[in-house]
Amino acid sequence: MNWYRMTIHTVTEAVEALSYRLEEELGAKGVEISDPKDILMQKKNPLDWDYVDEELLKDLNREEVLVSTYFSEAQLDDAAKLEEMQLKIRQVLEQIGEFLPVGSGQIDVCSMAEEDWANNWKKYYKPFHIGSIFVIPSWLTAEVQEGDRVIQMDPGMAFGSGTHETTSMCVEMLEQKLSGGETVFDIGCGSGILGIAAAKLGAGRVYCTDLDPAAVEVATENVKENGVADRVSVHQGDLMKIPALQGVTPQLVVANIIADVIIGFCKDVYQILAPGGIFISSGIIRERREDVEKALQDAGFSVIQVKEKGSWAAILSEKKS
Repeated sequence: MNWYRMTIHTVTEAVEALSYRLEEELGAKGVEISDPKDILMQKKNPLDWDYVDEELLKDLNREEVLVSTYFSEAQLDDAAKLEEMQLKIRQVLEQIGEFLPVGSGQIDVCSMAEEDWANNWKKYYKPFHIGSIFVIPSWLTAEVQEGDRVIQMDPGMAFGSGTHETTSMCVEMLEQKLSGGETVFDIGCGSGILGIAAAKLGAGRVYCTDLDPAAVEVATENVKENGVADRVSVHQGDLMKIPALQGVTPQLVVANIIADVIIGFCKDVYQILAPGGIFISSGIIRERREDVEKALQDAGFSVIQVKEKGSWAAILSEKKS
């Protein structure tokens, strides 16, 4: 199958709202975010992130974010539909622009084969550490040091290579709060990296969920490849409607999604969590941090810690006993 890739030139502040509306309202089959500020991490010690060749970035506009979204040829099967979709994206940008900066809003369109979509980003993805977790792309090898908890990762067409700041903050909080044996829910698991990390950090049982069947397929394969299938299961569907999860009481829930979704289900998370349980929420652009904190507090959570990296925030909250 061939695909149309529409690349929108925007800025960090608009990424969350734009990505959500592309998928939820316009039916995009995937969103890829290329933000130079996420990639150009400063090295503070030998274990910090170092996953991209600077040569690949020298010509990038470091103030501009590229949001690439994908539509199948079946969705846009003639020139009129292709033009109509571009118009809808411009309308979305105009609407977002009433509240947030959106940058130039330029839209580039090209067609590409599915194989190119799945593989053309791999040149940017190198082994990297997040705390004691050492993520190694499945197609590469790397020298492992004593104490490394290795995850072999192939995100395929699912979100979650681990390189994004939102993911790294979640892993850091998991490492901080997991003591061993906990039951963990990973909501919106994408590639499964957070669920696998939880298992590597000692969780006793991990349930990963995602609405996207492609993500479920990728996460299931990554779970098997990392030897944690005895403790990690992957399920498609809404958290509150998956039969296998009914009656399961987690001690920790992690959700790396977006602010609006977290706000929408934080009461459900509070309901299913064990007393004193931990909720790690991320994927929150800084401008929405206070909105999420308020929703968490209204649901009954106590906000214990907030981390920020770049333009993103992660919140660690606790269910009051």
